[in-house]
Amino acid sequence: MSKIKKFFARKKEEASAFKLKLTGSTMGEGHKLNAPKQEAPASSKSRKKYEAYVPPKRNELSNEARAAANAALARIDKKNSREFNTSMAAIKAQAKRELEAERRQKEEASAEAKASTTTTSAGDNRNLACEGVFFRCPMISDELLPKQEWKIRIKEFLYQQLETDRGLTGCLIIHNCNPKEKADDCIATLIRYLENLINNPTEEKFCKIRMTNKIFSEKVRYVEGALDVLQAAGFNEVEMDGEPYLIWTRERTEQDLDLPTLVDALKNSEIIPLELDRNIKVLLPSQARRVALPDDFYRMTPAEIKKEQQLRTEAMEKSQMLMTKAMREREEQRNLRMYRYALVRVKFPNGLFIQGTFNVYEKISDVVEFVQSCLADETLLFTLIAANEGRFGEEDMEKTLFDCKLIPNSLMLFSADEVSKPVEADLNYLKEELLMLVQDM
Repeated sequence: MSKIKKFFARKKEEASAFKLKLTGSTMGEGHKLNAPKQEAPASSKSRKKYEAYVPPKRNELSNEARAAANAALARIDKKNSREFNTSMAAIKAQAKRELEAERRQKEEASAEAKASTTTTSAGDNRNLACEGVFFRCPMISDELLPKQEWKIRIKEFLYQQLETDRGLTGCLIIHNCNPKEKADDCIATLIRYLENLINNPTEEKFCKIRMTNKIFSEKVRYVEGALDVLQAAGFNEVEMDGEPYLIWTRERTEQDLDLPTLVDALKNSEIIPLELDRNIKVLLPSQARRVALPDDFYRMTPAEIKKEQQLRTEAMEKSQMLMTKAMREREEQRNLRMYRYALVRVKFPNGLFIQGTFNVYEKISDVVEFVQSCLADETLLFTLIAANEGRFGEEDMEKTLFDCKLIPNSLMLFSADEVSKPVEADLNYLKEELLMLVQDM
């Protein structure tokens, strides 16, 4: 089965599972509106265990890379445990030294933190907190690419599939290669054409489409993928009385495809999903001072942001009025909406940081799962603490980063629930492979 057919088969299974869930017996008991509320059972002190984040499969190593890896493993085997522990101790010692320096430079760190909402020039990448926002597309490959590059890759991939699955692929091309409004109008028009044929297959007026027709010209003819769908449905372009027409015959319908299936594909096709990569980094305290974000984190371009801020400043100066609490809250909400993604850093008691990229509408529970997946002991009970929100509890897990105003970047403190204060600064909390990601200064 081709990737395109697998995509639609999966969509059909998801729709069936959702329908079964709605009609099944898993909806729970009903509750009368005027019935007294039942008290919730007392909550247990034990923390809910979240499923650990599963890293994606990587591409197969080349022969040269495999040989280099084997050589590196051989060198590691020759070392004794004392040498390895010394390297871990060196990381801890470096973190402690930098923590001391950080305390002496609080004023400088505070000044740099104020620059977190400003963008940097493209040539000054060394001051950015991360290189950008990256995604993977499971339907195509496990490569990590920016969203714009994936749009190009997805378009290339879909056009390559036209020869084998023209109808189903055409439906996906309409969604993925055109603006949303244009795609929605086109799909609605195509569904009307095909349903007329299904209900009236012998009526001549439904078996032909004049290509100079205003509706067809505006909503179908120049939309990528639309003519491919009609061709798969059995339409063929001919000239009649000096005008181009599309004429339908059942014999020209694509093999193993019927009109109801094509209508269903038009209704259920969607943009091929991308998965946001966390872009995990492990940082020393001095590196954690870099808080400037790349342009990918913003909904608007840097020039648009600067212009909007200037207009707001001028409007405030002209009005010469005090802002009420409601006005300040609205202004704050407008500022928060400038961002698509958030950079979350978690500081451990030993001075190391982990950093990950999140969508602004992801939940606190997603951050907890991310942190848990990085721990050497994933069963360790812990709590995250944010400066403006305090300690996160079970009741906060469904809140989004946007709700908690933890954007565009935020710092959370890691607190192990069962580790005593005197020893928590000397423990290694992260997996060994993540400790190897500590960046060189």
